[in-house]
Amino acid sequence: MEFQELKAFVARHDNFEIRVIGHAGSRFYQVELEDIEGQRYMLTRQGKPVLFRALDDVYLELKRAGIHRAYLVQQVPHDEVVGRETHYQDPLTSRMPLVF
Repeated sequence: MEFQELKAFVARHDNFEIRVIGHAGSRFYQVELEDIEGQRYMLTRQGKPVLFRALDDVYLELKRAGIHRAYLVQQVPHDEVVGRETHYQDPLTSRMPLVF
C-alpha cells in the first residue's frame, strides 16, 4: 500500500490496526495495516517495502497519514526457524501500544 493509498484508507475507514514491525537483530522497522476483514498491507514506496531506521521516522510518517495509534510488534527469529506463525494478539504482551 503506497503512502497516498494509506492516507485515503485512513480517511474513509475507522476500524483497522496499524503495526510497526521490528525484527530481532535488525534496527529497521516496517509498517503494516490490517483491515477489518483481516487483509494485511505493507507500507510501500514505488512498489517496494518501506524500511524505517528509527521509531521517530515511523511516527512522523504515520502522523502525516492522520494516524496517532499503532502497535509495536517484535518478531522473533525462533518462530520463523521452526515454521510457526506469529500471533500478534496472543498473548497481548507480544505487542506494545504506541500513541504519538
